[in-house]
Amino acid sequence: MRDRDDEDDDLLLWGDVDARTLPKVSLHDHLDGGLRPATVVELADEAGVELPEGDADALADWFHDQADSGSLVDYLKTFDLTTAVMQTEPALTRVAREFVLDLAADGVAWGEVRWAPEQHLAKGLTLDAAVEAVQAGLEQGVDEARRGGWDLRVGQLVTAMRHADRGLEIAELAVRHRDRGVVGFDIAGAEAGFLPARHRVAFDYLAEHWFPVTVHAGEAAGLDSIRSALLDGRALRLGHGVRIAEDLTVREDAGRSYVTVGRLARWVRDRQVPLELSPSSNLQTGAIEAWGDDLADHPFDLLFQLGFKVTVNTDNRLMSDTSLSRELVLLADAFDYDLDDLLTFQLNAAESAFLPLEEREALADRIASGFEAID
Repeated sequence: MRDRDDEDDDLLLWGDVDARTLPKVSLHDHLDGGLRPATVVELADEAGVELPEGDADALADWFHDQADSGSLVDYLKTFDLTTAVMQTEPALTRVAREFVLDLAADGVAWGEVRWAPEQHLAKGLTLDAAVEAVQAGLEQGVDEARRGGWDLRVGQLVTAMRHADRGLEIAELAVRHRDRGVVGFDIAGAEAGFLPARHRVAFDYLAEHWFPVTVHAGEAAGLDSIRSALLDGRALRLGHGVRIAEDLTVREDAGRSYVTVGRLARWVRDRQVPLELSPSSNLQTGAIEAWGDDLADHPFDLLFQLGFKVTVNTDNRLMSDTSLSRELVLLADAFDYDLDDLLTFQLNAAESAFLPLEEREALADRIASGFEAID
């Protein structure tokens, strides 16, 4: 991810429209995957963390190259470096503040920022202090963005690492901060071999407290992971969820395509369970290797055409060298989407946000008005 001013204009233009001017909703965006390269360099120097590259642009290239591995496990190794420089209150606050300013520059009106507090305790922070430090940075970023003329709101998605044993503790942390910036819960990390069922006690606790849940599922693992996210996690959204397409059977006959929708996929589609799809990231991690290795092979369009509730996300801006505007332009180019299609994706996201109904409706109105002004 380069500085916003250095992004190639052709990657942000949809026709003659600068995609950054389109109001957007970001549902799947990791705090530790969205640092500015220059910030990583500065924080690493302060913390005594050794970097593979000392120059910000070279470091940005290193992150992207390392993440472009075709494996979620290898992709996740890059986070060892970003979390290493996010171990103090000042560092967490700075990263969160800059994260919000980058969302604002990308035209985001509502952003959900997910991160795992348990990964930021190496220098003595408590879980609560870590959440409070991030919240302080988010609020600073919102205030600064508003002073600069862009009104946005953000909320934290507190995440538990699925391979660890702190699920209930992190669920309790999330609920404890529900009126102080935290809007939902997630589990993340290496997906294969770690079904959501592993954290069933945490999900039971969250359900008892009526607390919203999204679950990483259907990225590095398939239908069993999605099934467990829905049954054990009571997930209201699927983090990625792209491999729900494994439950679709496509056949060609006389030049026409016919799709059989499996029982699980039908449940997800018919109940309009939102899919937090992240096109560039899905390519990097090999999540779509069953369908191909190019964006045009991504089952995004198939899912969209079949009526699934698809949303567009960045996942990790640093690792994928991307923004939400860029992801929209890439999809439009790959599948010949028009402005109404891009609006549909944003309205899907607005309707799926972890906000009260009235606020979701107001957000959808803002999105629609913003698109109409451009159209």
